[in-house]
Amino acid sequence: MGFEVIFKGKNFIRLLEGLGVALKISLVSVIISIVLGMIVGMIMTLKNPVIRAVSRIYLEIVRIMPQMVLLFIVFFGFTKMTGRNISAELSSVIVFSFWGTAEMADLVRGCLTSIPKIQYESSKALGLSRLQTYVYVIIPQIIRRLIPLSINLITRMIKTTSLIMMIGIVEVLKVGQQIIEANRKSSPHAAFGVFAVVFLLYFLACWPISRLAGYLERKWT
Repeated sequence: MGFEVIFKGKNFIRLLEGLGVALKISLVSVIISIVLGMIVGMIMTLKNPVIRAVSRIYLEIVRIMPQMVLLFIVFFGFTKMTGRNISAELSSVIVFSFWGTAEMADLVRGCLTSIPKIQYESSKALGLSRLQTYVYVIIPQIIRRLIPLSINLITRMIKTTSLIMMIGIVEVLKVGQQIIEANRKSSPHAAFGVFAVVFLLYFLACWPISRLAGYLERKWT
């Protein structure tokens, strides 16, 4: 069934290295998305009509446009338009951060709007400034609500990194294809075994994170 090629030479090590590339890009993108998403989410709660219109357009672009198209626009389109080369890794981080920031910002906006107005009024009555209200009252509550949702974003980010092979990054799926091509004659049925192992690696990377998110969601809600 093709499993034998996994342990031929350094094939299994190469798969692990490819998974490491995907996890690194995911981790960097998630960190950027969480930081920017918190800021953008707070801005989205402002009642300024221009800000609301711009944020709505931003969210709609992210929701409608496939990530693969965004990758092509940044990696190929930006290079053609400006004459400057951007590495595939940087292009991936830009696209996933652009997508993740929108997702995170929408979550932050939802959490902020779900906070009862009485908490803002009570904080004002206690003499707290608007900044103190956010720092000591509002933000601790939304962080508690956001942590499980943020962890779920990590698993989605990891799975979506399979697209980066389309712009030449040698991640785990690309390594799997290379192994299949290299063993086409000696192991014509290697595709099943290789992709089964790729599936297992993705599962082992995402399952613990998903379980942690579920545990925190049950504990804190």
